Parts: sequence; structure tokens; C-alpha cells
Amino acid sequence: MGDYRKLACYHYRDTELTACSAVFAMRFRRETVGAIVYTMPVLAIELRTMATGGVFADLDNATRLALINKNIRCIARVVVEPRFRGVGLAARLVRETMPRMDVPIIEAVAVMGLIHPFFKKAGMTAYKAKMSSRCAQMLEAFSLVGVEEHMLLEPDRVHRRLDRLGSDQKQFIKRQMSEFLKSYGKSRNLEAGPRRTEFILSKLTERPAYYIWFNPKLKLRTS
Repeated sequence: MGDYRKLACYHYRDTELTACSAVFAMRFRRETVGAIVYTMPVLAIELRTMATGGVFADLDNATRLALINKNIRCIARVVVEPRFRGVGLAARLVRETMPRMDVPIIEAVAVMGLIHPFFKKAGMTAYKAKMSSRCAQMLEAFSLVGVEEHMLLEPDRVHRRLDRLGSDQKQFIKRQMSEFLKSYGKSRNLEAGPRRTEFILSKLTERPAYYIWFNPKLKLRTS
């Protein structure tokens, strides 16, 4: 856990971890450069039912929790020190540690997984949460003015792109952004500027993806 805490400040989630099951660290010349944290699974995840064919569905809560705890561990954090990113270490951490957990199923729910798909590169299968029509419309509007999905994690870059648009395109995207913000209470009154752009992009990238890996050497434990 000490190795993870050295790198925790580089992770986009700042919530405290609970119910940790295992932590693995990656070191280079005695320096901690990566860490992965496994936790116990939660009771209900809608996409888990789809991914497992309903194995844990239609059970009373006590029975379901017991079976889930026997069969599943969850990847809660994967973090790599910034100097060592971009060379596949995150995928390697996932790929090489999953078999060591000695359970039939490893899962992960990742808000950023759709944009940084290292779970998929590590051999996990992705299941995407359904996108709301509001978000789909906003993404389409951005695409029409040259803002593509791979740019969504760079608010400053996107805002600069919007600033360079011609008058007709500026009016178009302004209307689309105003319409999108109507569903977000006080934030609907955000003035045009970098802060509004960043807020909208954060909503477009927060759709979680569910990842699952079945250990080919272990059968599901049903009792």
C-alpha cells in the first residue's frame, strides 16, 4: 500500500480506497513506477449481469454476495508515474497480476477506460454503458466542427479550436452547448469560456466502461 500511496496523487480519483484485497507494485532501479490495487467487488453492477450471462442474477442478496466474493476481484486503481507513461506499463500491470489473484473473474469499472483502453490491451473484454442521447448529440456537434473524441481530455486544446471557428460554426456550437447544459442545474448558466468547455467535456468523458476477464484455468465457484 505504501508503494501505491507514493503514486496516488497522479490518479484522477482522490477517494480513499476501502476493502483492499491486494496491491502489486512495479519498480525500476528500486524506484516505484507503477501500482495496481485490487478490492473486493460491489454487489450490483448492471453490466456485470450482461457480461456473465446473468450468473449472479435472480439470487437473494446474501447468496449473491457470497458467490460474488468467492469468484470476483475488482481492479480499483492502476497508476503509472508520469515519466514512465506511454510505454505499456499500465497494460502490463493488469495483464501480469490478474492471474495471481486466484479467482475466476477480474473486473474493472473505469470512467476513463473508453479513452485510455489499457484494460482491453491487457486482455479484458469491454462492455460500454449506454450513452445518453444528449451526450451523443453533443459529441456529434463537436465532431461537425472538428473536435474528435480523442481530443476530449484536452479542454484547453478544444477551447482553442472552438475559438478559431468561423462565425456560423461558432453560433452553431454555442447553441448546442447551451442546450446540453440545460440538464445541469446551476451549471446551465456558465458563461462561454474555458471553464464551460471543461465542464461539458467532463460530462462527455465520465461514461463508465465495464471490463471483465475470465481466468481460463479456474472454474466458477458455485458453492
